[in-house]
Amino acid sequence: MSTSLSSSSPKSPKTARGQRTRNRLLDAAEESFGENGFHSSSIGDITRRASVALGTFYVYFDSKDEIFRALVAHMGEMTRSWIAERVKGATDRLDAEHKGLVAYIEFARAHPNLYRIIEEAQFVAPDAYKAHYDSFADRYRRNLEEAAERGEISAGNQETRAWALIGMSVFLGLRFGIWEPARSADDIAREASDLISRGLTP
Repeated sequence: MSTSLSSSSPKSPKTARGQRTRNRLLDAAEESFGENGFHSSSIGDITRRASVALGTFYVYFDSKDEIFRALVAHMGEMTRSWIAERVKGATDRLDAEHKGLVAYIEFARAHPNLYRIIEEAQFVAPDAYKAHYDSFADRYRRNLEEAAERGEISAGNQETRAWALIGMSVFLGLRFGIWEPARSADDIAREASDLISRGLTP
Protein backbone atom coordinates (compact mmCIF):
# COMPACT_ATOMS: atom_id res chain seq x y z
CA MET A 1 0.00 0.00 0.00
CA SER A 2 3.01 2.29 -0.05
CA THR A 3 2.68 5.51 -1.95
CA SER A 4 5.48 7.99 -2.52
CA LEU A 5 5.07 11.26 -0.66
CA SER A 6 6.96 14.24 -1.96
CA SER A 7 8.26 16.83 0.49
CA SER A 8 10.62 19.76 0.54
CA SER A 9 11.96 18.73 3.96
CA PRO A 10 15.73 18.29 4.26
CA LYS A 11 14.92 14.74 5.36
CA SER A 12 13.20 13.88 2.10
CA PRO A 13 14.62 10.61 0.70
CA LYS A 14 17.21 11.10 -2.00
CA THR A 15 16.99 7.56 -3.40
CA ALA A 16 14.27 5.07 -4.32
CA ARG A 17 15.52 2.84 -1.50
CA GLY A 18 15.18 5.69 0.95
CA GLN A 19 11.65 6.38 -0.26
CA ARG A 20 10.74 2.73 0.25
CA THR A 21 12.09 2.85 3.81
CA ARG A 22 10.15 6.03 4.54
CA ASN A 23 7.00 4.46 3.16
CA ARG A 24 7.54 1.36 5.33
CA LEU A 25 7.71 3.64 8.36
CA LEU A 26 4.49 5.38 7.30
CA ASP A 27 2.75 2.04 6.76
CA ALA A 28 3.91 0.89 10.20
CA ALA A 29 2.75 4.17 11.72
CA GLU A 30 -0.68 3.66 10.14
CA GLU A 31 -0.93 0.28 11.86
CA SER A 32 0.34 1.51 15.21
CA PHE A 33 -1.67 4.74 15.41
CA GLY A 34 -4.74 3.02 13.97
CA GLU A 35 -4.65 0.20 16.50
CA ASN A 36 -3.38 2.02 19.59
CA GLY A 37 -3.97 5.73 19.05
CA PHE A 38 -1.35 8.45 19.05
CA HIS A 39 -0.59 8.61 22.76
CA SER A 40 -0.28 4.85 23.27
CA SER A 41 1.98 4.37 20.24
CA SER A 42 5.75 4.71 20.40
CA ILE A 43 8.54 5.25 17.94
CA GLY A 44 9.92 1.88 19.00
CA ASP A 45 6.67 0.16 18.08
CA ILE A 46 6.68 1.85 14.68
CA THR A 47 10.26 0.82 13.91
CA ARG A 48 9.60 -2.77 15.04
CA ARG A 49 6.60 -3.00 12.73
CA ALA A 50 8.65 -1.51 9.90
CA SER A 51 11.59 -3.85 10.63
CA VAL A 52 14.08 -0.98 10.73
CA ALA A 53 16.57 0.17 13.36
CA LEU A 54 15.49 2.89 15.78
CA GLY A 55 18.17 5.21 14.42
CA THR A 56 16.74 4.83 10.92
CA PHE A 57 13.54 6.52 12.09
CA TYR A 58 15.44 9.75 12.77
CA VAL A 59 16.87 9.76 9.27
CA TYR A 60 13.35 10.54 8.05
CA PHE A 61 11.43 12.02 11.01
CA ASP A 62 12.35 14.08 14.05
CA SER A 63 9.56 12.90 16.33
CA LYS A 64 6.37 10.91 16.75
CA ASP A 65 4.40 14.10 16.17
CA GLU A 66 6.16 14.67 12.85
CA ILE A 67 5.45 11.19 11.50
CA PHE A 68 1.82 11.49 12.60
CA ARG A 69 1.43 14.73 10.63
CA ALA A 70 3.20 13.17 7.65
CA LEU A 71 0.87 10.18 7.90
CA VAL A 72 -2.25 12.37 7.77
CA ALA A 73 -0.95 13.96 4.56
CA HIS A 74 0.14 10.56 3.21
CA MET A 75 -3.29 9.03 3.78
CA GLY A 76 -4.93 12.01 2.10
CA GLU A 77 -2.76 11.43 -0.96
CA MET A 78 -3.53 7.71 -0.90
CA THR A 79 -7.27 8.39 -0.76
CA ARG A 80 -7.21 10.91 -3.61
CA SER A 81 -5.05 8.63 -5.76
CA TRP A 82 -7.34 5.65 -5.11
CA ILE A 83 -10.46 7.62 -6.05
CA ALA A 84 -8.89 9.34 -9.07
CA GLU A 85 -7.89 5.99 -10.54
CA ARG A 86 -11.42 4.64 -10.17
CA VAL A 87 -13.31 7.60 -11.61
CA LYS A 88 -11.33 7.53 -14.85
CA GLY A 89 -13.68 7.03 -17.75
CA ALA A 90 -16.70 8.56 -15.98
CA THR A 91 -19.17 9.79 -18.57
CA ASP A 92 -20.00 13.02 -16.73
CA ARG A 93 -19.86 14.63 -13.28
CA LEU A 94 -22.83 12.72 -11.88
CA ASP A 95 -21.26 9.44 -13.01
CA ALA A 96 -18.00 10.57 -11.40
CA GLU A 97 -19.85 11.24 -8.13
CA HIS A 98 -21.24 7.71 -8.18
CA LYS A 99 -17.91 6.09 -9.01
CA GLY A 100 -16.08 8.28 -6.49
CA LEU A 101 -18.42 7.32 -3.66
CA VAL A 102 -18.06 3.62 -4.46
CA ALA A 103 -14.28 4.11 -4.43
CA TYR A 104 -14.34 5.98 -1.12
CA ILE A 105 -16.37 3.28 0.63
CA GLU A 106 -14.07 0.60 -0.77
CA PHE A 107 -11.02 2.58 0.38
CA ALA A 108 -12.47 2.82 3.89
CA ARG A 109 -12.95 -0.94 3.93
CA ALA A 110 -9.40 -1.54 2.74
CA HIS A 111 -7.93 1.00 5.21
CA PRO A 112 -10.03 0.88 8.40
CA ASN A 113 -7.38 2.80 10.33
CA LEU A 114 -8.13 5.87 8.21
CA TYR A 115 -11.00 7.09 10.35
CA ARG A 116 -9.30 6.71 13.72
CA ILE A 117 -6.15 8.47 12.52
CA ILE A 118 -7.91 11.35 10.77
CA GLU A 119 -10.38 11.91 13.62
CA GLU A 120 -7.60 11.79 16.22
CA ALA A 121 -5.78 14.43 14.19
CA GLN A 122 -8.48 16.90 15.28
CA PHE A 123 -6.88 16.90 18.71
CA VAL A 124 -3.28 15.82 18.07
CA ALA A 125 -2.58 17.94 14.99
CA PRO A 126 -5.58 20.19 14.23
CA ASP A 127 -3.72 22.08 11.52
CA ALA A 128 -2.99 18.80 9.68
CA TYR A 129 -6.62 17.77 10.14
CA LYS A 130 -7.86 21.01 8.61
CA ALA A 131 -5.33 20.81 5.78
CA HIS A 132 -6.51 17.26 5.03
CA TYR A 133 -10.07 18.39 4.36
CA ASP A 134 -9.14 21.76 2.86
CA SER A 135 -7.12 19.92 0.21
CA PHE A 136 -10.05 17.64 -0.63
CA ALA A 137 -12.50 20.53 -0.73
CA ASP A 138 -10.32 22.68 -2.98
CA ARG A 139 -9.96 19.93 -5.58
CA TYR A 140 -13.64 19.03 -5.29
CA ARG A 141 -14.69 22.65 -5.80
CA ARG A 142 -12.56 22.97 -8.93
CA ASN A 143 -13.99 19.73 -10.35
CA LEU A 144 -17.54 20.94 -9.74
CA GLU A 145 -16.81 24.34 -11.28
CA GLU A 146 -15.43 22.69 -14.39
CA ALA A 147 -18.45 20.38 -14.57
CA ALA A 148 -20.79 23.38 -14.29
CA GLU A 149 -18.94 25.11 -17.13
CA ARG A 150 -19.47 22.00 -19.27
CA GLY A 151 -23.18 22.03 -18.43
CA GLU A 152 -23.03 18.69 -16.57
CA ILE A 153 -24.39 20.15 -13.31
CA SER A 154 -26.26 23.31 -12.38
CA ALA A 155 -24.60 26.58 -11.47
CA GLY A 156 -24.30 27.37 -7.78
CA ASN A 157 -21.89 27.84 -4.91
CA GLN A 158 -19.55 24.97 -5.68
CA GLU A 159 -17.53 25.41 -2.48
CA THR A 160 -20.61 24.79 -0.32
CA ARG A 161 -21.53 21.85 -2.52
CA ALA A 162 -18.01 20.42 -2.26
CA TRP A 163 -18.10 20.44 1.55
CA ALA A 164 -21.61 18.94 1.57
CA LEU A 165 -20.56 16.11 -0.74
CA ILE A 166 -17.42 15.46 1.29
CA GLY A 167 -19.56 15.20 4.43
CA MET A 168 -21.80 12.67 2.69
CA SER A 169 -18.81 10.56 1.66
CA VAL A 170 -17.17 10.68 5.10
CA PHE A 171 -20.24 9.49 6.96
CA LEU A 172 -21.30 6.92 4.39
CA GLY A 173 -17.75 5.60 4.51
CA LEU A 174 -17.94 5.40 8.30
CA ARG A 175 -21.37 3.77 8.36
CA PHE A 176 -20.94 1.28 5.51
CA GLY A 177 -17.17 1.07 5.23
CA ILE A 178 -16.28 0.63 8.92
CA TRP A 179 -19.31 -0.13 11.07
CA GLU A 180 -21.35 -2.34 8.73
CA PRO A 181 -19.31 -3.19 5.62
CA ALA A 182 -21.49 -6.01 4.28
CA ARG A 183 -23.69 -4.02 1.90
CA SER A 184 -22.76 -3.48 -1.73
CA ALA A 185 -20.84 -0.23 -2.10
CA ASP A 186 -22.42 0.21 -5.52
CA ASP A 187 -25.94 -0.02 -4.07
CA ILE A 188 -25.12 2.54 -1.39
CA ALA A 189 -23.60 4.89 -3.95
CA ARG A 190 -26.60 4.49 -6.24
CA GLU A 191 -28.96 5.58 -3.46
CA ALA A 192 -26.73 8.53 -2.58
CA SER A 193 -26.39 9.44 -6.26
CA ASP A 194 -30.16 9.64 -6.53
CA LEU A 195 -30.14 12.17 -3.70
CA ILE A 196 -27.35 14.14 -5.38
CA SER A 197 -29.05 14.25 -8.77
CA ARG A 198 -32.71 14.61 -7.70
CA GLY A 199 -32.58 16.01 -4.19
CA LEU A 200 -35.49 15.54 -1.79
CA THR A 201 -38.08 17.07 -4.09
CA PRO A 202 -41.06 14.68 -4.41
